[in-house]
Amino acid sequence: MSKILIVDDSPTQLCSLRQIVERGGHQTLTADSGEKAIELATDENPEVILMDIVMPGMSGYQAKRKLGRTDATRHIPVIFVTSKDGEADRAWGLRQGAREYVTKPVNPSLLLTAISEAMAA
Repeated sequence: MSKILIVDDSPTQLCSLRQIVERGGHQTLTADSGEKAIELATDENPEVILMDIVMPGMSGYQAKRKLGRTDATRHIPVIFVTSKDGEADRAWGLRQGAREYVTKPVNPSLLLTAISEAMAA
C-alpha cells in the first residue's frame, strides 16, 4: 500500500480525491495548503503528491518548487490536479517539474494510472 499526499484547499475535492485514491488501494494523507503539504511531505515521505495549483497563501507551483529544492522531498513525484485546463497551464505545470498534469473534474482511471506511472518512474 502506497502513501499518497493529497493537497487541495477545497474540502469537497479532498474528499473526492481521497475516495478515488483509497479505492485504488492506496493510503492517503491530506493537506489544505501548500505550507502544510511541505510539512507533511517532510515528515511522512509519501510516494506521490497530488497537488492543486490555485490555493490561498502558497500556490501549488510555489510548493512544488520548494519541495524540489529540499533534499528530503525532491525525490517525491508531484502530480498537479487542477481546474486550470489550458495548454499553457499544462506546459507551465510540467515545466515546474510535475510528473503529470491532471485536470478536474478528475477521471479516476486516468488519475490512478498517473499515480502508478509516477511511482514506477
